[in-house]
Amino acid sequence: MSIVQRMDHFTIVTDKPDETKAFYAELGLHPGARPNFAVNGFWLYAAEGKPILHVIEVKTMPTPRRGALDHMAFRGENMASTLDWLKGRNAQYRLVRAPDPFRTWQLFFPDPNGVEVEIDFDPSEPQPADWQGNAPMTPRN
Repeated sequence: MSIVQRMDHFTIVTDKPDETKAFYAELGLHPGARPNFAVNGFWLYAAEGKPILHVIEVKTMPTPRRGALDHMAFRGENMASTLDWLKGRNAQYRLVRAPDPFRTWQLFFPDPNGVEVEIDFDPSEPQPADWQGNAPMTPRN
């Protein structure tokens, strides 16, 4: 018997709701319907029409922070334009290639709250000209 069928959503807490909403909008997530909870927040939806990121708004971040979420991963397309977007934000990021047999491109970068975001791209996406192998990449100045 399998109880878990699929990933449903991630939840993050933020004291930067506007910056967080704008950041994820640039990744293609959009706000949508949310139950009338007693706490402020918003749900962000992917193209398939499912809320995949729940955001809870707080005045100040809790101390100590809860949980041990290492990162959240999304499937993406058009790695080149995503890298251009990150460079335009002067964002720190790293790009790695998963080992055989998968060879998936994995792009990691922080959101405005310090949560690590991963976007996985199909192995057929072209290798960036400046890719140095599985080493950290930083934006050009």
